[in-house]
Amino acid sequence: MTLIKSISGFRGTIGGKVGDTLNPVDIAKSVSAYAALREKVVSRSFRRKIIVGRDARISGEMTMHVVCGTLMSMGFDVVNIGLASTPTTELAVTMEKACGGIIITASHNPRQWNALKFLNEKGEFLPPAEASEVVRLANSCNFEYADVDSLGCYTKNLSYDQRHIELVKDLELVDVEAISRAHFNVAIDTVNSVGGIILPKLLGQLGVTHVTGLNTEPTGDFAHNPEPLKENHFGFPRHHRRKSGRYAQPRRHCKIRFGLRRPARESGKPLLPSQNHRRPRCPHLRRDDDARSLRHADEHGLRCGEHRPRLNAHHRTGRYDGKGMRRHHHHRQP
Repeated sequence: MTLIKSISGFRGTIGGKVGDTLNPVDIAKSVSAYAALREKVVSRSFRRKIIVGRDARISGEMTMHVVCGTLMSMGFDVVNIGLASTPTTELAVTMEKACGGIIITASHNPRQWNALKFLNEKGEFLPPAEASEVVRLANSCNFEYADVDSLGCYTKNLSYDQRHIELVKDLELVDVEAISRAHFNVAIDTVNSVGGIILPKLLGQLGVTHVTGLNTEPTGDFAHNPEPLKENHFGFPRHHRRKSGRYAQPRRHCKIRFGLRRPARESGKPLLPSQNHRRPRCPHLRRDDDARSLRHADEHGLRCGEHRPRLNAHHRTGRYDGKGMRRHHHHRQP
């Protein structure tokens, strides 16, 4: 049995003794500490409201009830958006002008785990200083609950998946007509969590008509190891491997691992503009040895990913010499 309290949230296995696991008592303590620190954010700009979203884990519903009840007892209104991805919950915080949010998800951990991820008023994870204060306050139990006339209200709003999809479709770089004309065949593996709800909707509204779903029922009983490893991302049955796109996601569905095949062209013209244009060279890269090294590429990629697909493509087919140039396998010295 495990309970981990850190700046990234409260994570633990379900069941066991108080203080050693993620149980209702420790959930209530951590949520109470978080709510107490959200008091200073409440203003005319940010309402006394906290958003709660969760993944499809078996323990998710139990945890959600404890979280919502604790927030109400601290005097905060609660908007439960139900089964929702991490980005969807983050967007809901800003759309509701809430003072914070809680995501109930243990990401890629096994089914016996769950966790609480705390968001600030911007829909972002708490900075280290604030997160450390939540841990300290939870350990000290130095917080005060609201009286009967100041209890929070509870509402449920399941519209945020669609609102999230609309924002994606409105992006300048998203061309729904071009995607529809491409006639993509896509296979997705959402490992029995919330991606099985929003991804089929998103793909359908982007014009992808041929979608094969694997493990899309959001039961929380994972069909395979949810760790985002290569063998899990692309472990599709043989008859699904000819799809033009393959998607696999960890539990919280905040990121996608994918492989794409280029679709057939129509009338000799590319279906997507990106197929006919070379990706521009990253303006931040210099041509000296250090800037072109793989180590620099990894570090620089945290700020700008323009050159990473090109470097990764080279890395798959050969090795780099001291100047960052590719050497094919048949040029290797014995």
